[in-house]
Order: sequence, then C-alpha cells, then structure tokens
Amino acid sequence: MFSEIIAGTMRWGIWGANHSPKQVQELIEVCLEEDITTFDHADIYGGHTTEELFGDAWKEMNIDREKVQFISKCGIIMNSDKKPSALKYYNYNSGHILNCVDESLQNLKTDYLDVLLLHRPSPLMDPEEIANTFQVLKDNGKVRNFGVSNFSVSQFDLIDQYFPLITNQIEVSVNEISSFDNGVLDQLMMKGLRPTAWSVMGTYFSERSEQNIRIKSIIDDLCQKYNVEENQILLAFILKHPSKIIPVIGTSKAETIRKLNASSMIGLETMDWFKILEAVMGKEVD
Repeated sequence: MFSEIIAGTMRWGIWGANHSPKQVQELIEVCLEEDITTFDHADIYGGHTTEELFGDAWKEMNIDREKVQFISKCGIIMNSDKKPSALKYYNYNSGHILNCVDESLQNLKTDYLDVLLLHRPSPLMDPEEIANTFQVLKDNGKVRNFGVSNFSVSQFDLIDQYFPLITNQIEVSVNEISSFDNGVLDQLMMKGLRPTAWSVMGTYFSERSEQNIRIKSIIDDLCQKYNVEENQILLAFILKHPSKIIPVIGTSKAETIRKLNASSMIGLETMDWFKILEAVMGKEVD
C-alpha cells in the first residue's frame, strides 16, 4: 500500500519552502528515484493551496498514476485566506467529507485517493455516518482505503468497528514516544496494520531543551559509530520499532530525502536504541 518512507508535502508550499510547480516536479522525481512513491497531503496544508500546487506539478508529469499513492486528510476547519473561518473546529458530517474529497481530487488532478484519513478525532464524530460516507466514496471509486490520524486506541476501534481502517498516522519521534506504551502501536500490530508517523524529527533541531541536549550527546556518539548524520539516527530510532512504522518525512530538500531514505539501512543495535531511550526519558528504564 505505502512505500517504506512517505513524502510529506505540508512544507512544500506556502507553509514552508514555497516551491514553484517546477520545483515540486523535481522533488517528486527525486522521491521516485528513491522508491518513495507515497505522497502525504491534507486539505488544509498551505491554507488549502498545497494540494493544488502539487496537482499543477503532477499534471505535467508523465507518470503512471497506479505507480504512486496519494494520501489526503479531512476534518479540520481553520481560518485561511482561501477559506475564512471564525473558529477552528472539526467537521465529520457526511456532506463535508464528500466535499473535501471532491476538492482534493480536483486540486491533485487525480480521479481517486489511495487513502483518506480523518485528520483528528472529534467528540462529535458519528461512526455510523462516517462509515456510510466511506462506503459511498469506496463504491464510486473516489477513495480506495481509509484510516485515521492522531486517534487513541478506543477512537480507532470506534470507527474500525463500523468500517475497516488501514492505518493510524500518529506523532512519533525522540520527543514523542507516548505511543510506545499507550497501546496505539500495540493495537496496530495486533490488527496486522502498519502505523504511519508524522513529525519524526520532533523538536530535536528546533529547540534547545534539556531533553534535546541529553539526546544530542548520545546521537553525536552514534553518528560517529555508524558514520551517518543526526537526522538519520533519529529516523533509525523510529524504524527499529517492531510495529514497522512508516515515517512521513516532511523535508522539502532533495538531498535530505536521499539521506533519510538510507536510514533504513543503519540497523541500530538494541543497546544503542536503549541509550537513546534513556536520554529521552532522563533516567534508566525500570
């Protein structure tokens, strides 16, 4: 279903690199050269502009649509120039989901999504209504598979009981390891499903916290040992988990894409993995 690494597009547009369609084409080409065939989107990225940017690039490329996978997300309502809103909230009413999918298909210049994710859980989500909507989208060929993002174990089960889900895209990094023991990763392994993960670099490069200082001291040593760079060790830490996490890498730089794709070859030793974990927790394991 997914490539072993997913290309996250959130920062390709005005929320980050502000790439032109030509630059997006170049990134897509780099990804495909690295066997990264899955592209992660959301309707709100770039204030509802990044999917269209990607689509404008994609439509000029002679690539077999069946050789790539498009993920998109829906459900978050937030203020933007393109779609003003007085309040940030969630909407999983059937009509809204259907409209979101139609807009994503139009913007991405494609006939179908490989996966649609519910972006964040809402207290008002009606699992039966959502399941019926998913079935409509599947029956008319607009969406092939469905999943969720940032859902707890019980929230995943709530939707999955009514319609089969294929993944839960969650935050996982050296700074966010709650999924290691809150049951989310265990649940997916029990169901034979693979998690996808966002923000896989965490705050390591953006915040000089006490935790990150501890982590960096270990990472620096491991970079020397494995002859790789910091971001590669950070990704290798996630990839060692037995749930077979599929990372969404958010970089907009071609060289970083290439380096991170090589991280799966590192194979951290178990003791080294626990050295990082100890630095993350600030204490030895119990």
